[in-house]
Amino acid sequence: MTASDLPLMAARTSVLAFAQRLVRDRLVVGTSGNISCREGDLVAVTPSGTDYDTMLPEDVVVVDLEGTVVHGDLAPTVELPLHLACYRRHGAQAVVHTHSTAATALSLLRDEVPPVHYQIAMFGGSVAVAPYATYGTDQLMENVSAALQGRTGAVMKHHGTITLGDTLGKAYDPRPPTGVALRRVAAGQCRRTSRHAARGRDRAGRRGLRQLRAAASLTRAARHRDAPVPGADNAPSF
Repeated sequence: MTASDLPLMAARTSVLAFAQRLVRDRLVVGTSGNISCREGDLVAVTPSGTDYDTMLPEDVVVVDLEGTVVHGDLAPTVELPLHLACYRRHGAQAVVHTHSTAATALSLLRDEVPPVHYQIAMFGGSVAVAPYATYGTDQLMENVSAALQGRTGAVMKHHGTITLGDTLGKAYDPRPPTGVALRRVAAGQCRRTSRHAARGRDRAGRRGLRQLRAAASLTRAARHRDAPVPGADNAPSF
């Protein structure tokens, strides 16, 4: 059997292409983030702990809607339950999960992203921030699924973002402009927390400012491809 004869080869090739684009667009670091798309009752999903730059289409794992591996030698991403919930509960055909630094910074300060930019409307209205839960857990799946009710995107607290679409292109395309919107909201929130902290009237504001400064430090590091990101060597495999 040749590579072209393998199950869902076109879908696997597309998943790989968008996974590599995640790296180029600096929406992930290392092996973080994950992508999948559905074809019938099967799902092509990125494997766990695999470098996207060296990945081959046949490395993309094929699973059924219950999470059973149908084809592939590697383990699927640990966030597979989250992806499957998006297909079973929200009618998605493609799922993109990133570790956007702008979204992660914003999630430290807000429980909702207001519709301050027209790109936010593409997700169905204001975007909810799902409460934090450990990656790969059922609790994270439930938190994110609740945040996605009536929406095609959500921010994951202390984590990143998730977007849904009819195709991988539609699930992925909003990422760059939405990042601009998220940075604008984060900048406005930073100015407000800075004022509170400077006046010494809001302990939460001072805490928020410290958190945002820490997130901004990671953002600056991530902008330089060759710059080491703190904790990257010990980051979990997704």
